[in-house]
Amino acid sequence: MEIKKDILWRVYLCFLGIVLLGIMILGRAFYIQRAQGKFWISMSDSLHLKYLPIEAERGTIYSEDGNMLSTSVPVFDVYVDFGADGLRDKQGKRFKDNIDSLSICLAQLFKDKSATAYKKEMQIAYKDEQRYYALKKKISFDEYRQLREFPLVRLGRNKSGFIIDPRDKRINPYVLLANRTIGLSRSDARKNVGLELTYDSVLRGTTGQRLMRYAAGTYIPVEGSEFAPVNGKDIISTIDTYIQDVTQSALMEMMVGNNSTHGTAIVMETATGKIKAIANLGKQADGSYIEDLNYGIGKATEPGSIFKLATLLSLLDDGYVNNESIVDVEGGAMKFYGLRIKDSHLGAGKISVKKAFFTSSNVAFAKMANQFYENQPNKFIDHLSKFHLDKMTGIDIVASSGKPTIKRPSNRSWSKTTIPFMAHGYEELVTPLHMLMLYNAVANNGKMMRPYLVSSVREYGVEIKHIEPEVIVNSICSPQALAQAKECLKAVVDSLHGTGHKTLFDSLYSISGKTGTAVTALDNKGYNKGNKIYQASFMGYFPSENPKYSIGVVIQNSRESKFIYGADVAGKVFKQIADRIYGRYINNYKLEQKPNIPDSNIYNIVGAKHDLQSIFTFLQIGFTDSSNSGNWREARMVKNQAGMVAPAGLNESGNVMPDVVGMGLKDVVYLLENKGLKISLLGKGKVISQSLPAGTRFIKGQEISLMLN
Repeated sequence: MEIKKDILWRVYLCFLGIVLLGIMILGRAFYIQRAQGKFWISMSDSLHLKYLPIEAERGTIYSEDGNMLSTSVPVFDVYVDFGADGLRDKQGKRFKDNIDSLSICLAQLFKDKSATAYKKEMQIAYKDEQRYYALKKKISFDEYRQLREFPLVRLGRNKSGFIIDPRDKRINPYVLLANRTIGLSRSDARKNVGLELTYDSVLRGTTGQRLMRYAAGTYIPVEGSEFAPVNGKDIISTIDTYIQDVTQSALMEMMVGNNSTHGTAIVMETATGKIKAIANLGKQADGSYIEDLNYGIGKATEPGSIFKLATLLSLLDDGYVNNESIVDVEGGAMKFYGLRIKDSHLGAGKISVKKAFFTSSNVAFAKMANQFYENQPNKFIDHLSKFHLDKMTGIDIVASSGKPTIKRPSNRSWSKTTIPFMAHGYEELVTPLHMLMLYNAVANNGKMMRPYLVSSVREYGVEIKHIEPEVIVNSICSPQALAQAKECLKAVVDSLHGTGHKTLFDSLYSISGKTGTAVTALDNKGYNKGNKIYQASFMGYFPSENPKYSIGVVIQNSRESKFIYGADVAGKVFKQIADRIYGRYINNYKLEQKPNIPDSNIYNIVGAKHDLQSIFTFLQIGFTDSSNSGNWREARMVKNQAGMVAPAGLNESGNVMPDVVGMGLKDVVYLLENKGLKISLLGKGKVISQSLPAGTRFIKGQEISLMLN
């Protein structure tokens, strides 16, 4: 009996303990649910929910004549989650049933591996349960559309494990053309320079966000939790693609033919300071030339004889000389405080200042500067400062402008020989753009303009910011000094003995400018005979009587260069560029305004469906879309109402040429490059003709010519 009571007591005690434990658990559960519920729910969400970025579409950089210099096209990276539940369901039956047909389709589409190789790679990745297997990267939109219809892939992301990661690929349709100035890095967007870097905040837009929930081995969007990205704005550069092409070609021809090291050519619109073209070429180890550095803006060198214009303007403005003043050049050679300065042509005696300039006498300018500024050097330096030769150019490219170096008497390197050598282009460092600004100021009747590369910013085709030309110096010198300087610059080309006459004189139009040939040290080994190489320059403007454009050309020659002098090297490039510009833009130039021709009352345009819808919405234009499929639309607008239909052929895949007449440049480049075609462009505006007729078959890599108007 006692044993029974002892057992029952123990059972009751255990039962009571269990009841108390249950009450505690229920109480704790109630407390967690009521008091801490929100905390643990948020903790759960943080582990299963996260915001993923939605990249905004980067804006396009256009030339002033409407051509795309840098734009974005979509590309797709394809990954496979071989650990996805839907792919491994029923011991991987879905994967095993589709692997053969999928491998065959992939091999036929990409043509980079056999079907057997694709099958083997995917089987290994499946066995290892790889969660983010990179199947293929950077596929085009057309390839992506075909991939979506492949076996297994068409079952959807949860069942197939296929993950498509879309992103933008930045391209320059004109490849080398102004590449360094546009600043697009081919390998890494973080290494962008030029306009891509300077206007990055305008071009990149604002990144959006999408709330994603992790479930079944993958992230699924949460409806109603998306913050749409704001697309970047477009910028309109001052570059003219025709002038840029002419400039690039002329510079390349001389560089290759003369085996030069590096060079630059810049074209500036005289009245505004707009940079219409800038070409920069550097020789590579394999002998090719690419835009490896912005030599025109970012590299300061000793300018040589083109600097004599600054000395001449200083002397004329101070009234120390005029064009008819006589200077004795001492037979073309003279020592200044023990250092010898000589002219390229010896034997001259007493000559006028004008002749000293157009024959480029080093001795004359060293002698005059030393005579008048030896005891008042700051007066000469003040002139150079007024010419902005000691300041940054102010051009709108971040961290690209080369810093100039103009010595002052307070510098430790200043000596008695500094003034004579500075006077003819040594012992100072300036960029080609610095010198071009000075020559352009003379052409522009003394007004110095700030050089700039972007003229406006646009959003959905509507201008939201316009950049006006800026005068940075109203008058670089007196009108009398300016007139005499212009006379000297014109004589360089017009005079029979001018250094530029043989190369640059033209009976059709007049050129004013200055040649320059600077001695530079090879690999910093000094100026000994075996180590000297030459920098050839020409700065000038045309037509002389009514200047429209100023051009600066600076080329660094090599020891193997056949030609070394400014006129023979840089002068020929200048003339070739000027001839083409004159023939296209200036010949028979008329100032009268052409009458406006009214457009028709029906406006047709072909483009991407979402782009057209965004434009019509932004402009508050009513529209209807009669098609439910495809990404392309033809829009016809009458009386502020638009109707959209699916254009024949544009929404079809395969190697059949669509009809692209009426499409804008950005859309047609996007469409045809994704089909694998190489595009050759002529004109601006919308496509008016195509070399491959609509409906014909083509092969990838084939070239198509498009005419725009």
